[in-house]
Amino acid sequence: MMRTLVVVRSLKMGGMERVAVNLADAFHEAGYESHLVHFRKVKRPLRPEHSGVKVHHLPLQQRNRLTLVGYGLEVLARLLLNPLMGRALFLGLGVMGGVVFRHWLKRFEQEHGRVDRIVFRGIGTFELVWSFRDRRARYVLENIFHFNGASRRKALFARCLYHRRDLVAVSQGVADSLRKAQTLWKFRPRSLTVIPNPCPLRSIREAMLEANDAIPSEPYLLNVARLVPAKGHDLLLRAYARSGTSLPLVLVGDGQERDSLVALANELDIADKVIFAGNQYNPYPWMRHARLFVLSSRFEGMGIVLFEALACGTAVLSVDCPGGVREILKGELETSLVERSEEALADGITAALEGPKPEVREQWLDDFRPERVAQAFVAR
Repeated sequence: MMRTLVVVRSLKMGGMERVAVNLADAFHEAGYESHLVHFRKVKRPLRPEHSGVKVHHLPLQQRNRLTLVGYGLEVLARLLLNPLMGRALFLGLGVMGGVVFRHWLKRFEQEHGRVDRIVFRGIGTFELVWSFRDRRARYVLENIFHFNGASRRKALFARCLYHRRDLVAVSQGVADSLRKAQTLWKFRPRSLTVIPNPCPLRSIREAMLEANDAIPSEPYLLNVARLVPAKGHDLLLRAYARSGTSLPLVLVGDGQERDSLVALANELDIADKVIFAGNQYNPYPWMRHARLFVLSSRFEGMGIVLFEALACGTAVLSVDCPGGVREILKGELETSLVERSEEALADGITAALEGPKPEVREQWLDDFRPERVAQAFVAR
């Protein structure tokens, strides 16, 4: 039986972490022996749906420091490299981090058998083990790259993390931005493949049935995202106010922008209609009962919340932002895309709320079915 290992920095509540868990589940559903390893413990961690997925914890930072060499390199990076270069702590952490991970993997394989595919999810995970190299490894890029000119730091960063590695982009938009980065930062991956994130239809549809008394009984608009600048909640609030709809707007998520968004809702005189619901361990009942799911991000590597909302049977509306939203909202769903402006989004909300709630077609989710995604990862 083929054996797979998904590697992620932590199992905190977040989009990238949720996808890592979904991928481990997808490998299990495809008939592979599936393992998931995380480096940092958190309160109330995300868990795989399938008990057959074996979860492991590698306390990477602690073991890195115990090598003394690793501790010395971390101190050097904190005191010298970070002040000089900015965001360079990974240079110290990842040298021995990769060594520690290789040692852990050797012991893991002695107990469980040889791993056929290793999948690292997220740049934050790569950074901690960047000296590790293995032909079985695939490194998944979740977001588009941002450019403000060439720099030695970015070129060094790219060569450590991406050069001569087998990379996987979650969308064509991410892949295109990587190709631009190659030219600017002078690195060359060994390969680049586009594999979308999996949509765990069965588990979503089970989870969406969970009762939750906090969900409004009346129809409402919904956004599920961290309250950070990249998610564009300021645009959403302004467009919502402009639309004049009487339906409440529910924001599921939390983050650094919460206070400023509350202030903006008051400024726009919509505070009585905007519900800040905070983080929800299970967002799917909220998606199921929503009249419309609205995404207002400045950019999205893929936009998994769109296919999650569709899996819950809820219509979606998204701004046309850089990244992968067009790979979900294609064909018949292109009408769910609007220009990223306050006026266009407001008009889109008004148009989407006209008439009855539309029916979601099952074939819209075919590209993201777990078995298809799992097979793509082990195909080469």
